[in-house]
Amino acid sequence: MKKRDFLSLRDFEKNEIEELIDLAIQYKSNRETLNILKGKKIALIFQKPSIRTRVSFEVAINRLGGFSLYLGHKEVQLGIRETVPDIIRVMSRYVDGVIARTFSHKDILQMAKYSSIPIINALSDLFHPCQILADLMTIKEKLGQTKGVNLVYIGDGNNIAHSWLIGAAKMGINITIVTPPAYKPKEEIVNYAKDISNGNSLVELHEVPKEVVSKADVIYTDVWTSMGQEDEAYERKKAFYGFRVNRDLINLAKKNVLVMHCLPAHRGEEITDEIIESKESIVFDQAENRLYTGEAILSYLFRDR
Repeated sequence: MKKRDFLSLRDFEKNEIEELIDLAIQYKSNRETLNILKGKKIALIFQKPSIRTRVSFEVAINRLGGFSLYLGHKEVQLGIRETVPDIIRVMSRYVDGVIARTFSHKDILQMAKYSSIPIINALSDLFHPCQILADLMTIKEKLGQTKGVNLVYIGDGNNIAHSWLIGAAKMGINITIVTPPAYKPKEEIVNYAKDISNGNSLVELHEVPKEVVSKADVIYTDVWTSMGQEDEAYERKKAFYGFRVNRDLINLAKKNVLVMHCLPAHRGEEITDEIIESKESIVFDQAENRLYTGEAILSYLFRDR
């Protein structure tokens, strides 16, 4: 059977995303051990360290009956000791699947091209589809649906913003991305989201948070400086002044607004302690749901293999 990868939500139809969400909700309510990955060996190749991604996937693999093998940057050194195609062709002989967390999305694409086993994008500089799937699950749990929900994303036009644009457009969520002028998401991804929305969702860009939060059912934020951008931290802090999610901003939103953050949070920068610990915050529900959506992704890719 032809293998399938999980690289971006671009590659999945709305009904497939809904199936993944429903499967994750089912797994959350029923924690019995499954044997979907019985006898399967899954490697985690991580250029970037992680808490939620590594732990959630390793626990998910174990619960599904498989065996996980973690390889950090020192062990693999993608493109340094060996080319990505050489590494992934060798790994295809050893293991049954790879979960990769890389700096460059090109490395993810090369893995998918040269492997004979499923590749899961656990984060790249362009997309973070695993996170957005968990976020979609969380919104469905809290609001009963995704269609028609108004989500305002405040912060950097990064891999989270890119994945949200695609996920929102596919699932009928109205999304407003609010960034400083120099930190907008990639134009081609914005245009793609608008094209696929087919009038089922609104896709908008804005530059002033307080002017758009009044319509938000969900306010979403992320760090201003991602891993690998530390040299830009000072300039980014200046650029994002006024983009902090704090009580003054939340008071401009709907009374029952939900606040989301993919974590880790730089408390006091993009979000205050008060808000991340507030009744509006569903940050830790998102984090928990990374486990169940991880199980759903693995089950979906391996159910017929």
